[in-house]
Amino acid sequence: MGVGVSEEQKQDQPLASDLWKLWLENPWTQAWVSWNKMLWASHPASRLIPLDLEEIWRALMLVGENLAAQPTLLQERAVELLRSYNELALVTLRRSLGEAAGSSTLDKQDRRFQDKAWVNNLVFDTIRQSYLITATWLMTTARQMQGVDARTYQRANFYMRQFVDMLSPANFPFTNPEVLRETLETGGENLRRGLANLLDDLQRGEITVAGRQHFKVGVNLALTPGQVIFRNDLIELIQYAPATEQVYSVPILIIPPWINRYYVMDMRPGRSMVEYLVQQGFSVFLISWRNPDASMEHLNMEDYLKLGPLDALKVIKAITGSPKANLVGYCLGGTLLSILLAYLEAIQDDSAHSGTFFAALQDFAEIGETAIFISEEWVSEIEKRTASKGYTDAIEMGSIFRLLRSNDLIWNFVVNNYLLGKEPLAFDLMYWSVDGTRMPRTCHLYYLRNLYLENNLIKPSHMTMLGQGIDLSRVRCLCYVVAGTEDHIVPWRSAHRARALFSGTTRLILSHGGHITSIINPPSTGKGFYFTNESHVTDSDQWCKSARRNEGSWWTDWAKWLGELSGDKCTPPTTGDADYPPLIKVPGTYVLQE
Repeated sequence: MGVGVSEEQKQDQPLASDLWKLWLENPWTQAWVSWNKMLWASHPASRLIPLDLEEIWRALMLVGENLAAQPTLLQERAVELLRSYNELALVTLRRSLGEAAGSSTLDKQDRRFQDKAWVNNLVFDTIRQSYLITATWLMTTARQMQGVDARTYQRANFYMRQFVDMLSPANFPFTNPEVLRETLETGGENLRRGLANLLDDLQRGEITVAGRQHFKVGVNLALTPGQVIFRNDLIELIQYAPATEQVYSVPILIIPPWINRYYVMDMRPGRSMVEYLVQQGFSVFLISWRNPDASMEHLNMEDYLKLGPLDALKVIKAITGSPKANLVGYCLGGTLLSILLAYLEAIQDDSAHSGTFFAALQDFAEIGETAIFISEEWVSEIEKRTASKGYTDAIEMGSIFRLLRSNDLIWNFVVNNYLLGKEPLAFDLMYWSVDGTRMPRTCHLYYLRNLYLENNLIKPSHMTMLGQGIDLSRVRCLCYVVAGTEDHIVPWRSAHRARALFSGTTRLILSHGGHITSIINPPSTGKGFYFTNESHVTDSDQWCKSARRNEGSWWTDWAKWLGELSGDKCTPPTTGDADYPPLIKVPGTYVLQE
């Protein structure tokens, strides 16, 4: 049954649309927009903050046009906004007269407004609440758009959120009580330090988000004892020293992502996954990827498969004498692991005893907000930009991921570094997240087109590697899949689709946290929780409804699962052998390449 439209509404609709169009096309409006774009383009901070004012303006226009075309919704939204502001005005008036009733509280999850002055001071409380009312209204209105395709809807909502985040009063010195107080107490010293921090970051080309002076690979990161026992043009293979008198007979090979460095698996002592595994009696090997330069432009996905895990497996089997290995892949390394498992099945090689996936994609149909950047036009632009240098720069890739969480990864540091003049907190995972590496042009373009644009990995034998069709349904080994509840890069539902794609039995884990914190959560911290479900359903929402919450780290669950698959205990293998002698102690050389 359709919804009737009154004659009055029919008359209001063209009027609202015409007024909106008239305002948009007004020369003064166009001049104001152009002026702001020019000011931002000329501002030094635009080199550090990857805001696209063109896209933000396009989102505002689309939302406004859509709202103007729905007179009923326009009226409802206008009434809602006025009602919220009227309530705030009444509360503000009552507080100004000395009444405590109506005092607001802080959202503990919103890091922007944790200073008590945002509530205790009437002026700043009013500023904060006015902003939150407007921000909520804008985002709610954007989510009620109709008549636009899914991609346009997603882009408009994303850039509307960028606009809302940018305008937070916490981001400006005269509307942030903490900044004003710091300025008065230090006589402006915070602003001098902030300017120095800004100049340093402009020279480096990115915002400092972790205390770089506090971390150094090989000094307080990547310290688990081990040796590089193999090196080719793309990888160094690390064999870690045993920490127990006997080890499981089936070794582990870890394949980290190659857009960051391997030590995410070996952070500080007490927070290292590698350290934890060797303490549980596992024999651990790990790939350290080389940081590509222009000379490696030609490397493609097949090279990453052959020179990476395939070469590593050959060495591991020779050193340990084990015909099999438990394989582990994180993020991009997990996607490569999927290809590896299907390839091994295609050539009837049973070297893979099990596969473990950390925040990894196989099905790229739903990739969250990352999808707004993925288009043929965007990939073509990357193709042009990388034509001369032969690789995609780490800073370019990192800026995209920071936009996905702009409050935490951009504006938080703008306020801390430039307005408060402070150094970022020394956080090892944040330091690692910005310690990126380059990606060879050929491999990156293949990855974007075949996986993100065309989703070819889930199409049986549509992709070929080293002469073999890649069919994930052939993967029969036992698998363990870990996804993060708040992962903005690999949505957990997409990660959990591995169960439906593989033929073997797959255990699913849903860990609390984001792309990094859901994975790097050692039991020693006593923090976090994770969900398990012993059923074999493939539907993610159905799985979640009946899942059981477990306190602590999922590492203990995984260690138990791995232990049951890793054979009997035996004397640890030698470190390297005659064919693959130790070359250098950890962390090796590739991880240190700039």
